[in-house]
Amino acid sequence: MKRIGVITSGGDAPGMNAAIRAIVRKAIFYGIEVYGIHRGFMGLINSDFIKLDISSVGDIIHRGGTVLLTARCDEFKTEEGQEKALKNLEAFGIEGMIVIGGDGSLRGANVLSKQGIPTIGIPTTIDNDIPFTDNCIGFDTAVNTVVDAVNKVRDTATSHERTFIIEVMGRAAGHLALYTGLASGAETILVPEIPFDLNDVCTKIEKGYIRGKLHSIIVVAEGAASSIEIGKVIKEKTDLETRVIILGHLQRGGTPSAHDRILASRFGGKAVDLLKDNVRDKMVGLIKGELVVNDIEKVLAASKPLDMELYRLADILSF
Repeated sequence: MKRIGVITSGGDAPGMNAAIRAIVRKAIFYGIEVYGIHRGFMGLINSDFIKLDISSVGDIIHRGGTVLLTARCDEFKTEEGQEKALKNLEAFGIEGMIVIGGDGSLRGANVLSKQGIPTIGIPTTIDNDIPFTDNCIGFDTAVNTVVDAVNKVRDTATSHERTFIIEVMGRAAGHLALYTGLASGAETILVPEIPFDLNDVCTKIEKGYIRGKLHSIIVVAEGAASSIEIGKVIKEKTDLETRVIILGHLQRGGTPSAHDRILASRFGGKAVDLLKDNVRDKMVGLIKGELVVNDIEKVLAASKPLDMELYRLADILSF
């Protein structure tokens, strides 16, 4: 294999640039040329290619977001769109692809493999909802971003003796809410995977105030329920001052943590190794500190369960 391409697709996540850097430098070490494609699968269709060299990826390991830009592309889901992408890859002589992104990006990688392009996926999402890897690139940074925000909220919550509902990202998964809730000492963590009763939540808040607590922090995963509605119910049932904060896209930004930089570098380097050996339709992951490789179709057919032991611990420690 003499020439490969790399894209970042879907939602951005801190550490994408570190992965791009590792891919380019590892490939050049092997004598393989690398082309970056701007704006994900849209760039494949629009032929938005650029050759990357050592200097192209200099001074980007610490930067959030992605230098290749990212976009969602419904056209790639069509046969016509896929045909355009394949013709462009052929025109540039690209023999293999590395796709950096979440589950939608992995589905695109799977399509490329089925069309004859050896493709490797790198799990990258702050939601951390991709199975067969303990962590996805971006998750650790997002956790630290949210915890920092909660620390600041706690100061004003205590000063005003208020209850704060803090909504975090995660789509239909509660991994980000669980980890940030535990790390920030939240009184309650609400996630999509576990049914909850707001009467119980209100009772817990009231008991805390009776014991002398000056505030309550409730972390809500966006897929669990509307944080606005939860705030209204808590206010009505407890008559306590309640505020809602939706952290939104700030969770995706910022300088990647050391953990995410190292994870991205390992994933990127391994992806190049696999392509060099003509391996296709695989996703790299990390389980208990060791790099693993699984079929993309196997990954897409599975779901990542919530760590129930961690959830029970968080519940116990929140009293």
